[in-house]
Amino acid sequence: MAEDGRNISIGTLQGITGNSGLSAGLTQSSISLTSAGKIELSSITGNIQQTGFDIGTYGSSESGQLIQDINISTDEGAILALAAVDNALTTINFQRANLGAIQNRFEAVISNLSNTAENLTAARGRIIDADFAVETANLTRAQIIQQAGVSVLSQANSIPQLALSLLQ
Repeated sequence: MAEDGRNISIGTLQGITGNSGLSAGLTQSSISLTSAGKIELSSITGNIQQTGFDIGTYGSSESGQLIQDINISTDEGAILALAAVDNALTTINFQRANLGAIQNRFEAVISNLSNTAENLTAARGRIIDADFAVETANLTRAQIIQQAGVSVLSQANSIPQLALSLLQ
């Protein structure tokens, strides 16, 4: 359980709990309260009773009143309304902090993926450049061999010409 009363998880329950305002006799139920305001009740016997809260509304944990039922024209009602608003703001700030942390993690992942993509592009360029250099070297080698072959052929053709010129 967090210090502010969020994330309460209770197995078999007997007696009265601390700050949650829940009370029960000996049960075989499981009670789960989450910080998102969602309350889940499960029971082996299937007897689930909801008291003191409505889905989509918020109330004071001390009085069990819903915000819509608080009379703010009295001092007590105004204090209850302010407490409910403070609790709502605390919940909103907590959720904003969670979203900010998630956003920071996403930004880190995006930055990492951008760096990875840039590095892959650079590596691909180096590979392509390396292949181009190899192919250029192979082409130069083939041209040298071809020119050597032409040179040998021209010399071979010139030898009979030399022999004829000597005979004349």
